[in-house]
Amino acid sequence: MSTPIPKMKPDSKGFAEGVDDTEVVAHPPSPLPHFPLSTERGSQHVLIRRSSVPLWRVTITMALLFTNYFLAQYDKFILSYFQSEVTSSLSMTLSEYGILSGYATGIFYALLAIPVAYLADYSGYRVWILSASAVWWSMCVIFQGLSRNFWQMLLARIGMGIGQAPVEALSVSLISDLVGKEWVFLAESVLYVGVYVGEAISAQIATAFRKTDTPWTTAMKAIGIAGLVVAILVRVVIREPARLASLNQGEESFEIDSPRDAHIANSNFVATLKHVLRMRSFWLLTISAGLRQLSGNVFGYYMPGYLSTIYPSQTNLLSNYGIVVGVVGSFSVVAGGLTASFLSHRTVMTPLYMTAYGGMISSIFVVLMIFSKTVAGGDESRGATILYGVMSAAYLTAETWLGAFNSLLVLLLPPRYKTFGLAIYMSTLVLMYSSGPQIMALALRTIDIDSEGYVKRVRIVLAVLIPLGYWLASIGFLFSIRKVRQDIQGDYVQQGQMSRTRKSFSAASALLIGCLVVALFVTSLVFR
Repeated sequence: MSTPIPKMKPDSKGFAEGVDDTEVVAHPPSPLPHFPLSTERGSQHVLIRRSSVPLWRVTITMALLFTNYFLAQYDKFILSYFQSEVTSSLSMTLSEYGILSGYATGIFYALLAIPVAYLADYSGYRVWILSASAVWWSMCVIFQGLSRNFWQMLLARIGMGIGQAPVEALSVSLISDLVGKEWVFLAESVLYVGVYVGEAISAQIATAFRKTDTPWTTAMKAIGIAGLVVAILVRVVIREPARLASLNQGEESFEIDSPRDAHIANSNFVATLKHVLRMRSFWLLTISAGLRQLSGNVFGYYMPGYLSTIYPSQTNLLSNYGIVVGVVGSFSVVAGGLTASFLSHRTVMTPLYMTAYGGMISSIFVVLMIFSKTVAGGDESRGATILYGVMSAAYLTAETWLGAFNSLLVLLLPPRYKTFGLAIYMSTLVLMYSSGPQIMALALRTIDIDSEGYVKRVRIVLAVLIPLGYWLASIGFLFSIRKVRQDIQGDYVQQGQMSRTRKSFSAASALLIGCLVVALFVTSLVFR
C-alpha cells in the first residue's frame, strides 16, 4: 500500500516551499525508484516536512551524539601524538605503524559500515544499533591499552574499526531528522566539532602525560570506559525520530510489508544502489571529498610529529598546536554551518563554494606551515610564531566545509535509506583517505626516523600531497554544482538511459579504487 507524503514545490536554488505540514497527497509521478518498506516502527511509515522534536530533547540528543562521536575520534589522535611512544613500547617499525593508522582498520571500517547502516535503515532501529556499536568499539579501545605487541594492537584496532564503522553515518542521519532543513547545516557542524576538540584535548593530554611519564595505554583504557558509559546513555535517552523529506522534487514511494520478508530487503538494497548510481552529483562529490579527506588524514597523522622534529626546543609546541586545532577548527566548522544555514533560503550551494575556495586558499598556508622554520631563517622562536599564525589561517579557511557539506549530501539522499546512502559515501571515502598514511609509511620505510633524511622526505611528501589533494578536490566540487542542482530538481539519469560513457566512467572509477585498495594493502603486507 502507498504511503502519503507532503506536497512540495522544490526550488533548485533554496529550500522547498510547501503547503501546510498536515496536508498530504497520494504519491505523485516521480523519476525516483520504487522502494518497498519494511519496518516495525509506525513512525517510519510517513515522511514529514518539519521536525516536531522539542528543543530540550534535541539539545540532549545532540550532546550525547557529540560525545559519542568525539570519543570515537579520540584514540586516533592519541595514536598520532604518541607515535614514537607506541612504536617504541610495542617494538614496531614505521611501516607497522602505518598499517595501524591506514588500511588495516580502514578496509574493515569501509566494508562493515555499509551492511550495518542498511540494517539500521531497514529495521528502523538506528539508536539501538548506534548504542551496540559504541559498546563494541569501547571494548576494543580498552583492549588496545592492554596490547603488548603489534599483532594484539592490530586485532584490537580492526575490532575498533568494525564498531566505529556506522557511528558517523548514524549520527548524521539522526541529526538530519531532529531539526528543520534550514538549521541542519549548523546542527551537523556542531557534531563535527568533536573532531577538533578530540585533537585539541589529545594534544593537551599528550603534553601532560609526557611531563609526568604516564604511559599512553592509560588514555586508551580511560576513553574505552567512558565510551561504555555513553553507549548506555545513548540507548536510554535518545528516541528514534520520524524521517524528514529530502530536497528532491519527488520522494520515493514505499509499500509496507512483512518486516522479515527477504525479498523486500533485497529490493530495497538494490533500489538504493541504483538510485545513488543515477544521481548526477553523488560520485563526483564522493571522489572530491575523498581527495580532500586524504590530504587531511595525512596532515593529522604526520604533521604533529614533523613539527615536533623541526622545533625540538619548543617544549609547548604540541600543546599550542592542539589549542589552534581545537579553537580555530571548532570556530571554523561552526561558522561554516551557520553561514550555510543563514543562506539556505537563497541557495543550498554554499557548502560547495566554501569547500572549493577554502581549500585552494588553505593550501597556501599549509605550505607555509611546512616551511615555517625555513621562512624564519632557521630561528625556532620566530619560526614557531609564523607557524601558529599560518596554521590558524589554514584551519580558518579549510575547515568550514565538513558539517555543511555532509548536511547537503544527506538532504539529497532518499530519506528512508539515507543512512545506507551515507555509508556508501563514507565507506568510499575511507578506502580513499586511508591510503594517505599507507603511502607515507611506504615512502618512509627505508629511512631511520631519527635521521635528517627522514625529516627531508616527510617535508617533501607533505608539501606535495596535501596541496595537491586540496586543489583536485576543489575543482571537483566546483564542477559538481550544476549536477547538484539537477539532482534537486529530480533530473536523474533515467533507468535504461544511462549512456555508455557514464557506465564506463562508473566502472573505471570502481576498478581504480578497487585496484588502489588491493595494491596498497598487499604492498603494506609485503613491506611490513
